[in-house]
Amino acid sequence: MSRSKPLSPHLQIYRPQLTSVLSITHRATGVFLSAGTALLVYWLASIASGPECYAAAQRILETTLAQIVLVGWTWAFFYHLCNGLRHLAWDAGYGFELKTAYRSGYIVIASSLFLTGLIWGCILAQTGGAA
Repeated sequence: MSRSKPLSPHLQIYRPQLTSVLSITHRATGVFLSAGTALLVYWLASIASGPECYAAAQRILETTLAQIVLVGWTWAFFYHLCNGLRHLAWDAGYGFELKTAYRSGYIVIASSLFLTGLIWGCILAQTGGAA
């Protein structure tokens, strides 16, 4: 059966909007947080397994790649939290006007970046610059 019209907009002509990008990012951060929880479980299991296992886990978590993943995980947490609060406001019936939706979207982006920087600034200050 052939169709004369496409079923959905073609990706080359579709211009993503802030609200759709934030929605996709919210889903992606949820997946990333779930996957990152495995890292947390690994770290907690290493604590329960004794000093040798914990030392091995710490060596892994102190690598540059692991630090980048942890910063990303922190940002994903704060983004997902802030955007979840935005969705909670929507569930209560607030913020549906286009101007308000865009403003709250930019607030979500800025607050997630600010909170991530604040947390990692505190971590670096606490550890003397070596996280």
